[in-house]
Amino acid sequence: MGLELGKIMIKRFADGEIYVQLQESVRGCDVYLVQPTCPPANENLMELLIMIDACRRASAKNITAVVPYFGYARADRKTQGRESIAAKLVANLITEAGADRVLACDLHSGQSMGYFDIPVDHVPGQPVILDYLASKTICSDDLVVVSPDVGGVARARAFAKKLSDAPLAIVDKRRHGHNVAEVMNLIGDVRGKVAVMVDDMIDTAGTIAKGAVLLHQEGAREVYACTTHAVFSPPAIERLSSGLFQEVIITNTIPVAEQNYFPQLTILSVANLLGETIWRVHDDCAGGFEPYSSLGID
Repeated sequence: MGLELGKIMIKRFADGEIYVQLQESVRGCDVYLVQPTCPPANENLMELLIMIDACRRASAKNITAVVPYFGYARADRKTQGRESIAAKLVANLITEAGADRVLACDLHSGQSMGYFDIPVDHVPGQPVILDYLASKTICSDDLVVVSPDVGGVARARAFAKKLSDAPLAIVDKRRHGHNVAEVMNLIGDVRGKVAVMVDDMIDTAGTIAKGAVLLHQEGAREVYACTTHAVFSPPAIERLSSGLFQEVIITNTIPVAEQNYFPQLTILSVANLLGETIWRVHDDCAGGFEPYSSLGID
């Protein structure tokens, strides 16, 4: 964006409490706080809330929480009795802290936008990955886009349409517990093709790794994994680097520690995507004209 980063001091007290002080005046300014609520999720979320509060009390004109990765987004509904809907709770916390707007990248489900009582700009990370795949010399006739579960079919279909209208396959799985997935069968044909698996996040990589095993069994020539959010909880790195994937393509919505790098990993930057969106929001421009018409920003 050609701007300098705002000056802020964040430190921890001896008992673990977070202290935030802005080191410059923000009175009457449009403030954009960039903070993914990635692991450690509770620490980063609390930091964001206290930063929003500090800006509000410093008389900022508008406060936008830029949340590349929105933690707790998976807890967006009750699947069993006596569960919480944590995504709605976090949305309330951000709103009550004083944010005027939220800018998020690839929410786990679109309905999460409705949990906020303030405007939400939802920016899909797909254009960054699509641009990278377009630069690779993969014959469009050989491509097949694969959804690693039934819940991601709409996402995979939209991805396939923009990727030379490639055919679609779906991995059907049965989940027996949190972070435990069991692959059952494949809907679609991948024999002799280059399979591109698309998901919004990779956590423990159980779903996508078991899906890749099935794709190889079904005769796929190569398997690529594409995701926006690389949560990479153990044992994700072992599963992803085991040779199942030709390439694992992620974005930097969540910072990846150097010790988690492996040869097949490709990290793409969402800096231009988010920077362009922030300018559009700041200048009250729509996001629907070229060259960013594919971003889906309204």
